[in-house]
Amino acid sequence: MSDKSHATPDGLFALSNHRLMALSGRDALTFAQAQFMNDVTRLVDGQWQWNGWLTPKGRVIALFALLRVDAETLWLLLPDADPNQLADALKRFVFRSKVAIAVRDDLHVAGRFGAPLAASGALASGIAGPSAQAPLADEVSDSSPYVELDMSGDGGPRALYVSASPEVPSPALEAEWAAADLRHGLPRLPASQVEHWTPQQLSLERLQGFSVKKGCYPGQEIVARTHFLGKVKRGLMLVAGTVPFEAGAEVHAAGSPLGALVSSATGKERQLGLAVVPLERDASAALTVSEAPVVEASLLGGLSR
Repeated sequence: MSDKSHATPDGLFALSNHRLMALSGRDALTFAQAQFMNDVTRLVDGQWQWNGWLTPKGRVIALFALLRVDAETLWLLLPDADPNQLADALKRFVFRSKVAIAVRDDLHVAGRFGAPLAASGALASGIAGPSAQAPLADEVSDSSPYVELDMSGDGGPRALYVSASPEVPSPALEAEWAAADLRHGLPRLPASQVEHWTPQQLSLERLQGFSVKKGCYPGQEIVARTHFLGKVKRGLMLVAGTVPFEAGAEVHAAGSPLGALVSSATGKERQLGLAVVPLERDASAALTVSEAPVVEASLLGGLSR
């Protein structure tokens, strides 16, 4: 980064919980298509999608943004999962495939609230300056020091950046970023919630995060059967309160068990959580999370980016 000060978008802060893992090689896309729950073949160079890896029983191990850099390179932007554990687990399925799986500790992830400078929707961009757009680079370089992804949506306008240089941490802004994820309907899964929930229970169809039409992948039979037999009975509800929520806590309606909290975050004014609950419920019943009152709740529905 020879002259980074002239290329730094204003307002960047480190996303310390986000890590980057790369799949590279002749069979990288084929391997990802066989292992992950979304249709990787629909991506073109420079395009990204929400994706994930499931257990054979269709439970979510990890959620991530998957970016196709080129025909032989994919980046996995992991907001919560341990990248080394995930890489080791994936390597057990490589067999004779020509694919390398590597944690890219030389690259760092940052965020910024506000409209993206060059990226738009599913199309990422390399950034050469505050107002200039450059092609996506397979390696972040001095001529294109940032790769930018548009993370705008129900969580508000924002952008995610990959750079060879780390940004300054800001716990308050990172907490607000996590809260924006929850408002957008993106579950942030701590270790206690890994391998507990199906994509449908996490309402990931809303983010177009999985496919029921592509070929086989771990958990595909469970996902497809649930979809085509119309057995989706539970989904995500966004809840807000005035005291901190804890992932794993029980959600009650009028004192009776209703569901469980899978994600929690601290917003600017309220504590937020995402809970898996029945899609059909008594909307008039008062809700609590571990006896703390819920002051606002809404089921998440419809497609979002």
